[in-house]
Amino acid sequence: MSAPTLFFYDLETSGIRPDSARIMQFAGQRVDLDLKPVAEPFNYLIRINEDILPDPQAVLVHGIAPQQTVLEGLSEAEFLKVFYKEVVQAETTFVGFNNVRFDDEFMRYLNYRNLYDPYAWAWEKHNSRWDLLDVTRFTRAMRPEGINWPQDENGKNTNRLEQLAKANKLNHLKAHDASSDVLATIELARLIKQKQPKLYDLLFKMRHKEAVSALVNSAQPFLYTSSHYPSNELHTTITVKVADNLKTPNAVLVYDLRHDPEPYLKLSPEELANAWRYDPERKLSATQTLPVKTLRFNRCPAIAPIEFARDEAETAERIGVDFNLIDANLKKLQGDDAKIFAKHLSQALEILNLEQASRRAEKHTTVDSRLYDGFYSDPDRSLLKSLHQPNENAEQIRAIRNQFSDQRLKQLCSFYLARNYKRELNTTERQGWENYLRRQLFDGGPSSHLAAYFRQIAQLAQERTDSRSQVLLEDLKLYGESLIPTSETDEE
Repeated sequence: MSAPTLFFYDLETSGIRPDSARIMQFAGQRVDLDLKPVAEPFNYLIRINEDILPDPQAVLVHGIAPQQTVLEGLSEAEFLKVFYKEVVQAETTFVGFNNVRFDDEFMRYLNYRNLYDPYAWAWEKHNSRWDLLDVTRFTRAMRPEGINWPQDENGKNTNRLEQLAKANKLNHLKAHDASSDVLATIELARLIKQKQPKLYDLLFKMRHKEAVSALVNSAQPFLYTSSHYPSNELHTTITVKVADNLKTPNAVLVYDLRHDPEPYLKLSPEELANAWRYDPERKLSATQTLPVKTLRFNRCPAIAPIEFARDEAETAERIGVDFNLIDANLKKLQGDDAKIFAKHLSQALEILNLEQASRRAEKHTTVDSRLYDGFYSDPDRSLLKSLHQPNENAEQIRAIRNQFSDQRLKQLCSFYLARNYKRELNTTERQGWENYLRRQLFDGGPSSHLAAYFRQIAQLAQERTDSRSQVLLEDLKLYGESLIPTSETDEE
């Protein structure tokens, strides 16, 4: 069996939504458990497809013009062949800085679009994943000694990678360049491991869902760091499991013990759902903001036993908790109303899940965005494994397309053919792809996606007058114009 390694990676993308944006740069570095490099750095551009318009704001951040990916990049399908050959090795832990919520999601959609299992790369072959952002937050909250912790220009705590690198003199030559961000993330991991080795080892073990489940299901309160909790309390609180998440495997509902549970214990499922809904426009009272969230075992949460708060006075001051109040609230959650509360919470979650599914169905109109419509059947997963052989060709994709039972996979096969075997499309397939491009880019006239893209570029050109921005915006304008068919141009 291969020696365990960590693969630190980072992405630069065409936008922030993994269901509609695309990866433009992938960089990574494999290291051993002592965080020493064991392979050459990994750095690729990935070509933007003709059905994608990059968000100009994203391009202004990382500086990668779409033309550069077309000239220098691999196609998504070509990149994934390299990815599975060189990166997805046994006993690999994939690590990033906010990768669980961002980079990993982009990687799932990349695999999904290109007819791979969306999840297997991160868990098969004894692989796992880990996120250094919440590790950093937890370190700041619980063991800050030995590390310089930055604040932003307004004096607020910040855990931005570039600010952490600057404050601790870490190697970070260029923020928002994937390869530079990878090196800075590795150096930050070394710093935490050196200054707080016990904490580092504990949270590294918590990347396994079995370890998370054992702690969370112990019925004891535990420390939990998450972006869900306020930054002025260092994103950290003390929680306890209050119910299972009946619709989501490897997930439970946890209660923030800073808050008195009594106002919620006898609320109906509908009242709990109303208190639970996220609505930034609504001004919520203390009894309306339900202090419950879902904790997923497979998202390597930054959690630790309550005993890790070795000095209660210092911990209370840093994260703003009153341990006596924590104990009092815990007792209320263990009273006679606890089972009814748990039942009603589960019913409230079902209400919210149905609402979310309805919104997702309305928003996700193309098959590319429907990853989370459900898991594949075992026969379909077996068919996926038969794809992507060295002799892969258009006829093979067509033959397998007809065997899939999942309609998403059938449609994805058609898109995969159009994006990778365009010269081999038959008349029906070519017409179908051209119709899709028209809907994506041109339908709607002044309100079309392409028209909005040009308006955004024009607006940014007035606001961003520096030479770097002006060059990138001109590149983006030219790229958009290159997508307009000759017939469309002639008509104008």
